[in-house]
Amino acid sequence: MTTPNKTPPGADPKQLERTGTVREIGSQAVWSLSSCKPGFGVDQLRDDNLETYWQSDGSQPHLVNIQFRRKTTVKTLCIYADYKSDESYTPSKISVRVGNNFHNLQEIRTYGKSQRIVQ
Repeated sequence: MTTPNKTPPGADPKQLERTGTVREIGSQAVWSLSSCKPGFGVDQLRDDNLETYWQSDGSQPHLVNIQFRRKTTVKTLCIYADYKSDESYTPSKISVRVGNNFHNLQEIRTYGKSQRIVQ
């Protein structure tokens, strides 16, 4: 999502989108996963349904790659992770990396399960 101003902590991204405060730009990107179980892939990751999800299937690290066709400024990234619902599949660490291609990614932020992922 992009936003002209800082998003308030705890704000509902869908409500902010409805009011025009933010704009969802994920549909402008190509999404890929390091692995997934059948029926638990990109479509479930992006479908706005909190009952569906991505489930990896393979060795770590588990990656979600979001690649835009042209240089794009992203000011806010929203990730829903529900550790209380399923601690065995919820990540204990999330690393956000940016770059011009897959081979020059630089980590800009890391979050642990005890941190709230709001910026």
